[in-house]
Amino acid sequence: MRLLVLSDIHANYPALDAVLNDAQSRSFDRVIHLGDALGYGPHPVEVVTALRDLGATCILGNHEHTMLTYVDNRRTSQDKELALPLTWQLSQLSKLDLALIRSWPDGVDDSPLGARYRHGTPVSMDTYTDSVNAARDAFARWQGRLGFVGHTHTPAAYATLKGPVGDWVKVRTFPEGGSYQVPRGARVILNPGSVGQPRDGNPHASYGIYDSVSEVFEVFRVPYPVALTQKAMREVGLPERLAARLALGQ
Repeated sequence: MRLLVLSDIHANYPALDAVLNDAQSRSFDRVIHLGDALGYGPHPVEVVTALRDLGATCILGNHEHTMLTYVDNRRTSQDKELALPLTWQLSQLSKLDLALIRSWPDGVDDSPLGARYRHGTPVSMDTYTDSVNAARDAFARWQGRLGFVGHTHTPAAYATLKGPVGDWVKVRTFPEGGSYQVPRGARVILNPGSVGQPRDGNPHASYGIYDSVSEVFEVFRVPYPVALTQKAMREVGLPERLAARLALGQ
């Protein structure tokens, strides 16, 4: 089984389109999206439609969760950079789109692969797996072997192995992409990075492919027309800082 692992598209359709075109040449059997398809960007309808057409297994991210609290009048808009894109996106999405988003679960256990898919950590939607200490805490709270998360916008692999003085947790990052062989006997948390808003200094879209037979996780970085997304963001009045950061990978 080859999984195409996506996360944090953030309504950036040119980035998603570039990723899907690149991934077609590498072959995959299933598509997993780890949350935050929405928020920040100018193409909510196009992104939701693409994920629907792919038959992707989609996980609820903190941006979708926040959007639904607006829909249900459980939260008022406060942070402009978070709220303005989400409230504008709400005006673009149909009832069918919102029904689909509402169906996305906060985490999925994939029994055949022995994997867990969640947005932040294997045990949280909105906690970041962004350091060895954070990974160590996640491993302590979750006893699974294979976890896939997003949220940090930085591709990484965390592995815990038994050592003479307890668990050793090691991290591997992928600023330019690369291949990671899951160590035999290790427990791992794998992050494909962000399709639509990378934050590791590389503006190229990031995605992963996991091969369950070879237990190899590959991260690919794909250029896309950043200026096209920036133009669309400015045309609909989204915050300038959100547009500018795309070119910087921040």
